[in-house]
Amino acid sequence: MKSVIALKRKMKTGVAALAVSLVFATSGGVFAQDITPEHIKAARGAMAATGATDRLDGILPEVATFIKAGLIANRPDIEAEISDIVNKVAISLAPRRGPLENEVATIYGNKFTQEELETIQTFFASETGIKFLTATPTLFREVDEVSRVWREGIVRDMGTGVQEKLKEAGLQ
Repeated sequence: MKSVIALKRKMKTGVAALAVSLVFATSGGVFAQDITPEHIKAARGAMAATGATDRLDGILPEVATFIKAGLIANRPDIEAEISDIVNKVAISLAPRRGPLENEVATIYGNKFTQEELETIQTFFASETGIKFLTATPTLFREVDEVSRVWREGIVRDMGTGVQEKLKEAGLQ
C-alpha cells in the first residue's frame, strides 16, 4: 500500500488529469447545484486515485523557499530568523489547503457525474489504472519524441516536394 501511495505522489497532476480526460471524456457535465455530498465524496475518491492534487502539496514549500531566498539575499546576517519566521507563516497558511481541495472536488463534480467519478476511482485504483498512471509520463515523452521526429520529416519532405512542384510549374 505504501508503494502505491509513493507512486501516486510521484505522478504529475497535469498528466493524471489529462489521462482521466482521455480515458473518461464526457460530453457535457453536471451543474454545481446538482453536486451532492456523495458526488463530492466520489470526486475526492477520483482525485485521490489519480493523484490529481498531489502537485499542489509543493506550492506552499516552494513559495516559502522563494521568499526565504529573496529575504536572505538582502539580509544574510539574519538567515536563521528569516527562516524561522517564513516557516511559521507557511505553517499558519497550511489550513488553506482544505478549501482548495474542496474547490478541486467541485471542479471534478462539475465535469463528471457521480457514477463516472466512481468508475474513475475504481479504474485508477486497479492494477491497470496504476500501471497507466505510472506509464503515462514515459508515454507522453516518447510520443512527443516520435512526433518531433515525424514533424521534422514532414517539414523536410514538404519543403522538398513544394520546391519540386514549383520548379515543374516554372514558378521558381
